[in-house]
Amino acid sequence: MKDTVASLLGEALAKVIAENGADFEPAPIQIERTRDPAHGDLASNVALANGKRLGMAPRALAEALCAALPANGAIARTEIAGPGFINFFLSSDSQGDVLRDVLRLGERFGHNDSGKGHKVQVEFVSANPTGPLHVGHGRGAAVGDSLARILAANGWDVTSEFYYNDAGAQINNLALSVQARCRKLTPEDDGWPEDGYRGDYIVELAEAYLAGEAVQASDKAVTASANADDLDNIRDFAVAWLRREQDLDLKSFGVSFDVFFLESSLYESGEVEAVVQRLIENNATYEKDGALWLRTTDYGDDKDRVMRKQDGGYTYFLPDVAYHLNKWQRGFERVIDEQGADHHSTVTRVRAGLQALKADIPEGWPDYVLHQMVTVMRDGAEVKLSKRAGSYLTLRDLINEVGRDATRYFLVARSPNSQLTFDIDLALSQSNDNPVYYIQYAHARVCSVKRRLGEQGIKVDLDAETVSLDALGEPQEVELLKQLARFPDIVSRAAVTAEPQQVANYLRELAAEFHAYYNAHKVAVDDEDLRTARLALSEGVRQVLANGLDLLGVSAPEAM
Repeated sequence: MKDTVASLLGEALAKVIAENGADFEPAPIQIERTRDPAHGDLASNVALANGKRLGMAPRALAEALCAALPANGAIARTEIAGPGFINFFLSSDSQGDVLRDVLRLGERFGHNDSGKGHKVQVEFVSANPTGPLHVGHGRGAAVGDSLARILAANGWDVTSEFYYNDAGAQINNLALSVQARCRKLTPEDDGWPEDGYRGDYIVELAEAYLAGEAVQASDKAVTASANADDLDNIRDFAVAWLRREQDLDLKSFGVSFDVFFLESSLYESGEVEAVVQRLIENNATYEKDGALWLRTTDYGDDKDRVMRKQDGGYTYFLPDVAYHLNKWQRGFERVIDEQGADHHSTVTRVRAGLQALKADIPEGWPDYVLHQMVTVMRDGAEVKLSKRAGSYLTLRDLINEVGRDATRYFLVARSPNSQLTFDIDLALSQSNDNPVYYIQYAHARVCSVKRRLGEQGIKVDLDAETVSLDALGEPQEVELLKQLARFPDIVSRAAVTAEPQQVANYLRELAAEFHAYYNAHKVAVDDEDLRTARLALSEGVRQVLANGLDLLGVSAPEAM
């Protein structure tokens, strides 16, 4: 409907411009949904944006535009507010058209082609292969996977990617920790590595290694030699073993990736060294105190950063620059990195490094979505530890406790830049206070009505082209129709702003509207026309709930 009103308003504006003998490119027409139903359904500031260009007071232009609107069945009336805002009250027929669209398009309702022909990559989770995934990784997985789904619904060619930091000191500490366990050492022994990993998973890993197991990771197989002195084999086996573990956890979470990218491949291919040479050739570096520095202050950083340390090793952001150059060369117009808030300091450095390469990469590329920490509560107390991980609660623990659906919804329902308290007791409750239960129950309620009618032998034709909706007229029915009309806009906006929580919050609002309506108005009434119309409305709600839940990777059960 926003597109329809914008098109009508565009025709009216062109007519008024021509009548006034003007010749200019008008400002883009913006249509927004109103917050207060008393102010109509949609509103536009087009008169304020174009009044000065046309030499007319905005309110006078608004009056002229309303008078010039083409005859149509979408707009019931208009109203001019304040200095020249135009409020649009939509007709009941246009609201019914939205419901027909839902019935006709089914799973495709809410989808659009705005991103068609454009490539986007969403990188998320990207956990070091040094231990089980923690709840913070789970938040990244829920947000990142939902973003990928939402972008695909907007027509983008989406690639989801997991970046493995499989090189560096942490990987060496992992290998030394497994080696120590293979030698029957414990964290309490003198020979235990200073920065060794202490979780029980290291014990499991060492036992698998000594048993000579073979591990199939996403891209290669590694067989343990069972030799406790073979640190290189231990390292390869440990990384592959943990990559497999993480992949299994993510699959149980309903998350999969198109690409697994290894940091080590950037060194093996020479891409890291090539980036260093290019930065040197671009006079973006200098040497000081035996280290090589990048002039990041030239690109907005508060101070220059060390790129290559005194010992010849590279700082962590240098391979990140090489990695993102690789992304650009793969043709991704848009890249969204979903990471923990502890990566905040890398944003400016990576962008600065990319600009210093002078590779025609746009300023501000890539986009970042940084999520804050998650606090898990049970019985009013924080849950911190997992015996298997040794120092943190794992994603697997949480999924086992409350299930995949509740875990995914709770982790995506708040803005990533807000700290999140995950209440296990609430996630397990079957009450209206539990948002995911509340939404799924609304979907199941509609399915239950349809089943009962079928059991009574009552057939209802909900063909989008022929179904009669004339009986719909209750205020709550009108509000439900307006809620359904919002969904495509929510999906579109969530993709532009990279905010999947908009979908989660919308679903809760729609479920609340439906539950209130269902409790006040019987759907399976004796009057056939009214029953058909109300069932069509309920089916529209069910379909939109299912579509929205799918964008969040949450199931839509038919019975609860």
